[in-house]
Amino acid sequence: MGLRKAPLVAVPASPAAGVRPFWRLGRRMLLPAALVAGWWAAARFGPFTPYLLPAPPAVARALGELIESGELWVHLTASLGRVLAGFGLAVVLALPLGLVVGLSRRARELLAPTLGFLQHVPPIAWIPLFILWLGIGEASKNAVIAYAAFFPLFLNTLHGIAAADPRLIEVGLLYRLPPLALIREVYLPAAAPAIFTGLRLGLGYSWRALVAAELIAAPSGLGYLIVEARELSQPAVILGGVAVIGLVGLSLEAFLDCAERRLRRRPALPAGRGEPARAQAAAKGGAPCRTWR
Repeated sequence: MGLRKAPLVAVPASPAAGVRPFWRLGRRMLLPAALVAGWWAAARFGPFTPYLLPAPPAVARALGELIESGELWVHLTASLGRVLAGFGLAVVLALPLGLVVGLSRRARELLAPTLGFLQHVPPIAWIPLFILWLGIGEASKNAVIAYAAFFPLFLNTLHGIAAADPRLIEVGLLYRLPPLALIREVYLPAAAPAIFTGLRLGLGYSWRALVAAELIAAPSGLGYLIVEARELSQPAVILGGVAVIGLVGLSLEAFLDCAERRLRRRPALPAGRGEPARAQAAAKGGAPCRTWR
């Protein structure tokens, strides 16, 4: 007697499955809500006057006025453009250099003293010289931001490449992958978590350097808005500018998190039908690069 296949029955999703995202969102918002409540209580019942510590409604009204007048968008777009330009320049410089130094011991020995010296010089110390060399325009601000974001990204890329799993490297060499394919298929996926950590750190350092540069010399930007509010005795605008900087930085970090999750879905060396084709393509590329390690 043959066995009959049992019909497939769709199992309805648990009602709790749809509730879990809301619980996660609630847990994430618990601490910010507590901080805002503590801020409100300190402004209302604490030792500070409303002038020294404006309550959240006063800050919201100040931001609303800036949005309505269009002033906030002018400063926000100026700062965001500087951050993206300087951070992009740091990515273009730090990723290839970190890759080369992570793969080459000679490059590491050659560049380590110089980069180690520059790493400990704060970006704000270069602002006067950058202004003298590049002028008071956008170039000096972009240079300060790129300098601040360079080292976190460079160091994390270097250590991520150097810490790649030797077993994956041996598999790549077994398939006779050429150098570029070995970097693309093994080194970069293995170093991706460290690289994204460097991107997050570099992005945070970019905002710090930006505000410092705009505090010293800028006709617009969120840092300039904060300085102007200080001179005009507008603490609500100062707190509003700080809040906008934090929210924009949080949004950019969420974008990086999304990109990292998408990248992690791709394994370092996919198994299956792609291996024979990759092996044949690698065989055409020449001998494996055993001299790299």
